[in-house]
Amino acid sequence: MSSSTQNGIEPHYVTTIAFDETVRAYVPAPLPPVPALELSPLLIRKLSDADRAIGRLDGIAMMLPDKALFLYMYVRKEAVLSSQIEGTQSTLDDLLRFELAAAAGKPIDDVSEVSNYVKAMMSGLERMRDPGPQGLPLCLRLLCDMHALLLKDGRGSGKEPGVFRRSQNWLGGTRPGNATYVPPPVPEMKICLAALETFLHEDNDLPPLIKAGLLHVQFESIHPFLDGNGRLGRLLIALFLVEQQVLREPLLYLSLYLKTHRADYYRLLQEVRQRGTWEAWLEFFLTGVAATANNAHDSALRIVALFAADRARIVAVGEQANSMLRVHELLQNQPFVNASQVCERTGLSMPTVNNALTGLEKLQLVKEITGKLRGRVYAYQAFLRIIDEGTDVK
Repeated sequence: MSSSTQNGIEPHYVTTIAFDETVRAYVPAPLPPVPALELSPLLIRKLSDADRAIGRLDGIAMMLPDKALFLYMYVRKEAVLSSQIEGTQSTLDDLLRFELAAAAGKPIDDVSEVSNYVKAMMSGLERMRDPGPQGLPLCLRLLCDMHALLLKDGRGSGKEPGVFRRSQNWLGGTRPGNATYVPPPVPEMKICLAALETFLHEDNDLPPLIKAGLLHVQFESIHPFLDGNGRLGRLLIALFLVEQQVLREPLLYLSLYLKTHRADYYRLLQEVRQRGTWEAWLEFFLTGVAATANNAHDSALRIVALFAADRARIVAVGEQANSMLRVHELLQNQPFVNASQVCERTGLSMPTVNNALTGLEKLQLVKEITGKLRGRVYAYQAFLRIIDEGTDVK
């Protein structure tokens, strides 16, 4: 156990009763860590790399012709990846089809859980930006409200959505007695949450990316809800960086990195609790931030280039180009469509839409994916390939 203290409080274990078993539950010390973080040359270099990558991502995002589109797709990609870490089997294609009612997807619980993640994310962002009475800063109350949306239905709906837990929980194992990790009991949890909110809002000399990494671990260690802690803890990172104006849009999503390096992620969280190895965690976290931001930046450039190249191919068609361009513009926001939806969203007639979709299919810009004669669904496959990367269930 680390000997670090804060306000006279050390990280420690307490004995508690959980489901008729006596267990040792971990109580983290308040942040920031004491003794202070050792910013080694390696950690400073990783922080610099992460800052530079975040700056590139923020810059390209502001130059995109449709920032809302990029955010729309990236929030959904993160929702899928974050939910996959928790065990759902849905892919990004499943979510997009579910949302747009274009085709049958996975079992409803899996897809609705991912859809709820999107709603929670967007609601939190909107309320942080709302200057009116419904607006809130990033705080415990906002996290509870987001949690209520996250677990609104699906498998977590019976686990007190929007309410901090009132009983003991645990991670790993079949019961508290053989758990991998037991978070603080409810009375200590409340004290830890109050300290977390204080740290969230206090001014200190910690760089925002360092502070985001500390907040994530602390939230995961407190584990204040009966379900959904992992997803909300990952959302906390993106929303904190927006609040700190490190990013103008919440485009940094670490779930692909954490999914790929899941064993290291869980090991490092546990080592922080057992030995206070904050620096090792932060090196891992900042490496993930840089890799994730660079990947998102590169994806944005590829998407912009794809849209421009495909638009040029459509323009070269000549006479039918205008209606095909209208459909192509819709596909950039909705990569699965059927003819009825295109008519509704573009105002074009059904014959015109069918001709445009046929033309796009001949150019191999879209592919019909149902094989049906009626209710046919078209996919913008090249676009989907870019945003799908990493979301296959494994």
